[in-house]
Amino acid sequence: MTVRKGLSMLFFLVALVSVRAQEIFVDYSLGEKYSDRYKYSTVLSISGSENGQTVLVRTYYGGMPLRPKGHFVELYDAELNLVEDYNNKYAGQYMVDGFVKNGQLCLLELLYNKKEQAYQYVVHQSALGNFDFTEKVLLSIPSKEVVNPLAVNKYSRKFGDGFSTAVHFNKQKSAFVITVYHREGNDRKYHIYLFGTDLKQHINYDFTEQIQEKNYAFENIEVSKDLQTVYLMGKAFFKKRRFDAKERRYQYELVRVTDSGHQTQEFNEAGRFTESLKPILTDNELITVGFYADRKDNRYNGLVYFKLDPSTLAVRSKKYNPFSKQFMMDKFGREIDAEIKNLIFKDVHITPKKDIIFSAEEYFVTQGEDIGVGGSKKTDRFHYNDIVCAKLNANGEMEWARNINKTEVTQGDAAYASYTAYGEGDDMYFFINSGENPYKISKERILFKQGYSKTPNMFVIKIDSDGNLAYKKLIDDKEVRLPIMVSKPLIDKASDKLLFYAKRGNRKQLVKVKMGNTSSSLKQWFFVLSAPSLSYIYFGYALINDCFKHYLFKYGLYLVSDLQIVTRNRLKINTILNQL
Repeated sequence: MTVRKGLSMLFFLVALVSVRAQEIFVDYSLGEKYSDRYKYSTVLSISGSENGQTVLVRTYYGGMPLRPKGHFVELYDAELNLVEDYNNKYAGQYMVDGFVKNGQLCLLELLYNKKEQAYQYVVHQSALGNFDFTEKVLLSIPSKEVVNPLAVNKYSRKFGDGFSTAVHFNKQKSAFVITVYHREGNDRKYHIYLFGTDLKQHINYDFTEQIQEKNYAFENIEVSKDLQTVYLMGKAFFKKRRFDAKERRYQYELVRVTDSGHQTQEFNEAGRFTESLKPILTDNELITVGFYADRKDNRYNGLVYFKLDPSTLAVRSKKYNPFSKQFMMDKFGREIDAEIKNLIFKDVHITPKKDIIFSAEEYFVTQGEDIGVGGSKKTDRFHYNDIVCAKLNANGEMEWARNINKTEVTQGDAAYASYTAYGEGDDMYFFINSGENPYKISKERILFKQGYSKTPNMFVIKIDSDGNLAYKKLIDDKEVRLPIMVSKPLIDKASDKLLFYAKRGNRKQLVKVKMGNTSSSLKQWFFVLSAPSLSYIYFGYALINDCFKHYLFKYGLYLVSDLQIVTRNRLKINTILNQL
């Protein structure tokens, strides 16, 4: 009777845990709400310091029309308490980004020095907690002053004004690349610089020879660990060549640059138009992933994978993976002549098995008119639509591709729109804002919409190793009444947490999201049922907590954490249990 009762309870527990295993193990905590003196501001950067503090830098605005007035620095401790702030009243011309290195806060600015008649990259740096900013000039490039020198949108570069520059940080934010296109008299110049975030210059390379027939608009970078090599991926636009109706005016190219030279790999296979390519440098291997189309209008047909030689960029292997019918159903339902367009690469995650999970977003800009008291004016509307997530195995073969239907449009701060991706183990998580619960389009399709609204909710979406999709509302608008800057968090992989900033008007708050570590909170275990004369071994999953253990022991069940053979000998069972 005891054995039967124990078995019944065991089956109940295994069934219970099997259901629990499908849940999304993500939790959050809220910092205190604080009043803020600056109603109009945008986040320039959010960084972690070596002592566990969170350093947030905001650009604040004033006047009519609104224009930058300065930068406000906030320091938060590990418990999300605001411990110090500082008002840096220097607004600057073009503030690019901020970062923390060796206890120093650095703000990178592009400015035009009229006395020197040159554009300069300047770093404003100060010790944390003892704010006193000093300046250091990193670069000075002679040029006439132009209207839009800094390419904020790296996917839409313009070179006609005679000066165009862009900054690319690597994912780890240990280094950044500055590319500069400019004129010296009648000559056109193009230079590539690599700096570590310790502000030491590692590469200064003259790329001018390559721009005689093409203009390069780089989109993504990878940097070697020793900071001696940089890989730049982007579009190479042809200048004078005549084009067939079936050709594009550009092709994707990967450029490898060191201080002594460069190599180039062109992706221009006939009948294959690559798009949104991303280089990945991992374990001394160089891989490129992205999308491809069979015609020039960016109607994507599938995923592309290249394995390259890290030194020569020679293609070792390649794989074209067409989208499945299931993916097209997720994406479009039963639409005829459906198309996938304007995908912008967002994030990549390498699993423990060396599989690649990457995501991209449909992004495009439209123009409209706003009618005000002084008349109408043209405005840009930024659209952040569907998320495409795909998994390629270590050989470049597509395991699955999924589409998350969403629609967002903004004219204001883009930090509230788009999404954040977080990879953990074999799973991928997406954090998005949605003003309401998902809208059911059909049996197979759901749609998240109205991202930035007066009723902000944060949703988390999980795609597991098999491509199964689940979601839940993580934060309700009744708990956090401030909209969350969902696409600009501080991601701390070491502690499996993300910090989001929430702000509206004169109120602000930090939100900490803690990922459930499946490798520690959800483990494989043996269930051992002990009776006077026999022992049964069962395999299942269990959430390890005190409550669970209490019921196991109450009904004569034991947890064995080591993958050891358990015999009928009760003494050996007890020996293993003593090791827990």
